[in-house]
Amino acid sequence: MNLHESAEMYLETIYILSCENECVRSIDVAEHMGYSKPSVSRAVGLLKKAGLLTMEKDGCLRLTEDGKTTAKKVFDRHTVLSHFLAFIGVNGEIATKDACRMEHVISDETVTAIKTFLEKYE
Repeated sequence: MNLHESAEMYLETIYILSCENECVRSIDVAEHMGYSKPSVSRAVGLLKKAGLLTMEKDGCLRLTEDGKTTAKKVFDRHTVLSHFLAFIGVNGEIATKDACRMEHVISDETVTAIKTFLEKYE
Protein backbone atom coordinates (compact mmCIF):
# COMPACT_ATOMS: atom_id res chain seq x y z
CA MET A 1 0.00 0.00 0.00
CA ASN A 2 1.39 3.37 -1.01
CA LEU A 3 0.52 5.96 1.63
CA HIS A 4 1.18 9.66 1.87
CA GLU A 5 3.88 10.77 4.26
CA SER A 6 1.33 12.25 6.65
CA ALA A 7 -0.60 8.96 6.87
CA GLU A 8 2.63 7.14 7.66
CA MET A 9 3.44 9.70 10.35
CA TYR A 10 0.05 9.21 12.00
CA LEU A 11 0.42 5.41 11.92
CA GLU A 12 3.92 5.60 13.36
CA THR A 13 2.76 7.95 16.12
CA ILE A 14 -0.20 5.73 17.04
CA TYR A 15 2.15 2.73 17.07
CA ILE A 16 4.67 4.47 19.36
CA LEU A 17 1.95 5.68 21.72
CA SER A 18 0.30 2.24 21.78
CA CYS A 19 3.61 0.73 22.92
CA GLU A 20 3.45 3.06 25.93
CA ASN A 21 -0.30 2.99 26.68
CA GLU A 22 -3.02 0.44 26.11
CA CYS A 23 -5.48 3.11 24.98
CA VAL A 24 -4.46 5.80 22.51
CA ARG A 25 -7.00 8.52 21.81
CA SER A 26 -7.04 11.18 19.12
CA ILE A 27 -6.14 13.84 21.69
CA ASP A 28 -3.00 11.87 22.58
CA VAL A 29 -2.00 11.84 18.92
CA ALA A 30 -2.73 15.56 18.57
CA GLU A 31 -0.62 16.42 21.61
CA HIS A 32 2.26 14.17 20.59
CA MET A 33 2.40 15.51 17.03
CA GLY A 34 1.52 19.11 17.84
CA TYR A 35 -1.48 19.02 15.49
CA SER A 36 -5.02 20.26 16.00
CA LYS A 37 -7.76 17.85 17.08
CA PRO A 38 -9.72 18.45 13.81
CA SER A 39 -6.62 17.56 11.75
CA VAL A 40 -6.17 14.34 13.70
CA SER A 41 -9.88 13.50 13.42
CA ARG A 42 -9.72 13.89 9.65
CA ALA A 43 -6.62 11.68 9.44
CA VAL A 44 -8.20 9.05 11.70
CA GLY A 45 -11.23 8.98 9.39
CA LEU A 46 -9.02 8.44 6.35
CA LEU A 47 -6.99 5.72 8.08
CA LYS A 48 -10.19 3.97 9.17
CA LYS A 49 -11.51 4.15 5.60
CA ALA A 50 -8.23 2.64 4.36
CA GLY A 51 -8.62 -0.27 6.81
CA LEU A 52 -5.50 0.65 8.80
CA LEU A 53 -7.19 1.75 12.00
CA THR A 54 -10.31 1.16 14.06
CA MET A 55 -11.83 3.17 16.86
CA GLU A 56 -13.35 1.43 19.86
CA LYS A 57 -16.56 2.69 21.49
CA ASP A 58 -14.45 4.20 24.28
CA GLY A 59 -12.48 6.27 21.74
CA CYS A 60 -9.35 4.12 21.79
CA LEU A 61 -7.57 3.88 18.46
CA ARG A 62 -6.40 0.42 17.39
CA LEU A 63 -4.15 -0.36 14.46
CA THR A 64 -5.38 -3.19 12.25
CA GLU A 65 -2.87 -5.85 11.23
CA ASP A 66 -2.16 -3.91 8.01
CA GLY A 67 -1.87 -0.71 10.04
CA LYS A 68 0.56 -2.34 12.48
CA THR A 69 2.66 -3.75 9.66
CA THR A 70 2.93 -0.36 7.99
CA ALA A 71 3.59 1.48 11.26
CA LYS A 72 6.31 -0.97 12.30
CA LYS A 73 7.98 -0.62 8.89
CA VAL A 74 8.03 3.18 9.15
CA PHE A 75 9.24 3.02 12.76
CA ASP A 76 12.00 0.56 11.82
CA ARG A 77 13.13 2.78 8.94
CA HIS A 78 13.21 5.78 11.28
CA THR A 79 15.23 3.87 13.87
CA VAL A 80 17.72 2.52 11.32
CA LEU A 81 18.18 5.88 9.61
CA SER A 82 18.57 7.78 12.91
CA HIS A 83 21.11 5.25 14.09
CA PHE A 84 23.02 5.34 10.79
CA LEU A 85 23.16 9.13 10.67
CA ALA A 86 24.38 9.28 14.26
CA PHE A 87 26.93 6.56 13.47
CA ILE A 88 28.44 8.67 10.69
CA GLY A 89 28.69 11.70 12.97
CA VAL A 90 25.44 13.63 12.56
CA ASN A 91 24.23 15.36 15.74
CA GLY A 92 21.51 13.25 17.43
CA GLU A 93 18.73 15.82 17.16
CA ILE A 94 19.49 16.52 13.51
CA ALA A 95 19.79 12.78 12.79
CA THR A 96 16.31 12.22 14.22
CA LYS A 97 14.77 15.08 12.23
CA ASP A 98 16.47 14.05 8.98
CA ALA A 99 15.52 10.40 9.48
CA CYS A 100 11.91 11.49 9.92
CA ARG A 101 11.94 13.05 6.46
CA MET A 102 13.99 10.32 4.80
CA GLU A 103 11.97 7.36 6.12
CA HIS A 104 9.10 8.09 3.72
CA VAL A 105 11.07 8.06 0.48
CA ILE A 106 13.94 5.61 0.94
CA SER A 107 13.74 2.24 -0.79
CA ASP A 108 13.59 -1.10 1.00
CA GLU A 109 16.83 -2.05 -0.74
CA THR A 110 18.65 0.96 0.70
CA VAL A 111 17.32 0.35 4.22
CA THR A 112 18.47 -3.26 4.01
CA ALA A 113 21.93 -2.15 2.83
CA ILE A 114 22.19 0.34 5.72
CA LYS A 115 21.19 -2.36 8.22
CA THR A 116 23.82 -4.69 6.77
CA PHE A 117 26.44 -1.94 6.93
CA LEU A 118 25.64 -1.15 10.57
CA GLU A 119 25.76 -4.83 11.55
CA LYS A 120 29.15 -5.19 9.87
CA TYR A 121 30.84 -2.04 11.16
CA GLU A 122 29.48 -1.53 14.65
